[in-house]
Amino acid sequence: MAEIEVHTAHHDNSDPIGKRVGFQVGVIGILLAVTTIAAHRAHTEAVIHRTEANDAWSYYQAKKVREHVSAVGSDIVALIDPTKAAAAKDLFDKQRAKYVADGEEIKKDAEAKDHAMEHAEALALRFDIGEGLLELGLVLSSLYFLGRQKLFPVSGLLSAATGLLVALSVLVI
Repeated sequence: MAEIEVHTAHHDNSDPIGKRVGFQVGVIGILLAVTTIAAHRAHTEAVIHRTEANDAWSYYQAKKVREHVSAVGSDIVALIDPTKAAAAKDLFDKQRAKYVADGEEIKKDAEAKDHAMEHAEALALRFDIGEGLLELGLVLSSLYFLGRQKLFPVSGLLSAATGLLVALSVLVI
């Protein structure tokens, strides 16, 4: 019976471009993983800030309702008998002034939390765009192994570099 000889030796120099493209794909994959994690953290931060802002606005709304109730109470007491109700009217007016002052502080806090949330969403958007371009670069570079066309790793590298620049642009905003 005839024996079939199977050669299993790998030729290291058979595709030097393939080695470089493989390394490129690995580096892009690492950058993609880091960008994806950063995007997820930015989205989580935006959600936390949104929740804090909503809580602050709810608290502000409660203070404004109390302010209104105090104003109405003061007006009612003044209408009933202004001479006998002076103490109650003063109490309502003091409460109203306190709610107005508290409301302004709470409003500033809520606006600051809104600003922090908007900033976190802007960061998350940049990370998302960078992530998408890095994914595109990874896929385009990987297509080299199917078509052996040099255009694929070049376009993949350009896409990945653009994605990395967009993701790194969070450092300037």
